[in-house]
Amino acid sequence: MVGRTLSPSPAPEVATNKLVKKQDKEKELSYDVFKHELVPKHVLLKPEEANEVLGRYHIKPFQLPYIKSSDPAARTIGAKPGDIIKVIRKSATAGESDFYRYVVEDF
Repeated sequence: MVGRTLSPSPAPEVATNKLVKKQDKEKELSYDVFKHELVPKHVLLKPEEANEVLGRYHIKPFQLPYIKSSDPAARTIGAKPGDIIKVIRKSATAGESDFYRYVVEDF
């Protein structure tokens, strides 16, 4: 190996997967996820509505099931970590059922 020089190390942008993932997340979705028949309706709750839900069930936000902020449905409605989403699912017996999700950062 005498006389050979090593090529320069790759730029930090290429070397880290975190930056590549961040760039992928920033890309807009090329399709509307809510047009699919199996995707239930998602509604971003206002702070007053979220407090009402938490009070009704006597819970804290972290006690709700989580949804990542990178989830396509959460991204489409503009949900940010700390928000609460109401998911309205169709039910054969109840007609519609409401479920709530707490938006968290990717982990």
